[in-house]
Amino acid sequence: MSQKKAPYELPIGPIHPALKEPINFTFQMNGEVVEKVNFSPGRAHRGIEWMGMRRNPVQILHLCDRICGICGVAHALVFAQAVEQIADIEVPDRAYYVRTIIAEFERIQSHILWAGVAAHELGFDTLFYLAWQIREESVDVIEYITGNRVNYGIMMLGGTRRDITVDMFPRLEQALQYYEGLLEKMVNLFLNDKTIAMRCKNTGILTKRRALELATVGPTSRASGLAMDVRIDSPYAAYGDLDFDIVLPDVYGSDGTGDVYDRIIVRIFEVKQSIDIIRQCMKQMPEGPVLAEEKYAKLLMNLKKASGEAFARVEAPRGEDMHYVRMNGKQEAPEMWKVKASTYSNQMAWVEILQGEQIADIPIIVASIDPCMSCTDRVAVVSTDGDAGIMTKEHLHRLSVEKTRRLQA
Repeated sequence: MSQKKAPYELPIGPIHPALKEPINFTFQMNGEVVEKVNFSPGRAHRGIEWMGMRRNPVQILHLCDRICGICGVAHALVFAQAVEQIADIEVPDRAYYVRTIIAEFERIQSHILWAGVAAHELGFDTLFYLAWQIREESVDVIEYITGNRVNYGIMMLGGTRRDITVDMFPRLEQALQYYEGLLEKMVNLFLNDKTIAMRCKNTGILTKRRALELATVGPTSRASGLAMDVRIDSPYAAYGDLDFDIVLPDVYGSDGTGDVYDRIIVRIFEVKQSIDIIRQCMKQMPEGPVLAEEKYAKLLMNLKKASGEAFARVEAPRGEDMHYVRMNGKQEAPEMWKVKASTYSNQMAWVEILQGEQIADIPIIVASIDPCMSCTDRVAVVSTDGDAGIMTKEHLHRLSVEKTRRLQA
């Protein structure tokens, strides 16, 4: 806190207990009230796109899993869709259903993880521990399907690396019944608790108009009343065969104020929606293979010849996730690969929803858009003369050494 008289600046981050990932906020305060907000992301970038453009598309799939520890399937799926468009790969119908099932289990574990974080930010740690205990079942069933609890490695260009067979359905159904049985309890704890309601209603409001103008996506936009969902607006995988509606706050009787409370409503009821989608997939899953080309060498040979560009998008747990890929038919690695994660679209809403709120509300409001900086922070290309260029590890190390010497002088 630089000054104690109004107005004064309050810096929070880049590392702070209220922030789950590194980001630097600067608040201009008047007493306890936030007057202006500025934030500076870019502290979690790992150069993943740079690494990807030096690997073949199959290797990039595994990098996609590592863009985010929570929604790795979404990134791998959207990258696969982009490359499959370029290489004209026809994905087997059964693989579409496998992709949909794993994507919805990922949504369940992501939304429940967020619910726990939200409870913690409100100081309700009993609920935090309960939410994360409940989440374990979804991670367990993902491990049952893919063999991994994080970085699942199930996506493959032209399908999936593993099938979900009929004999696995009872385990999946067991998990779905577990969440179905807990849904009423979760609704009661998160939406009927007096303290949560007092802290979250009319807090961090993002109106429908501003949500649209700021191009927000996912549960953040739906909580403001925008009926937008890539699974319905531009169906992919098996979603076009399924019957489901966009979840808006009115599902629980809210008028769609666009506050933190509405963001809780949307995520809780999207867990219910995911349960229904997975059941539909198990019921309608067609017979057949889950991979268009099983010979890895032949797949790589065809990918090397692929030329063109494609843009794909999916509805990740946090909202629309987009990947752009360009291949030139001369090399294995893509000529260009760009990732636009959901948080990139939602983070500008912070400026809107934090203004006029109190210091104590900052953690829950920041968390309410379910930010993921490891998804969002991409490679930084910076130069002092205005030309684009890549700052290598050696370059950065040299700059660091030079700064240390300057400070020591």
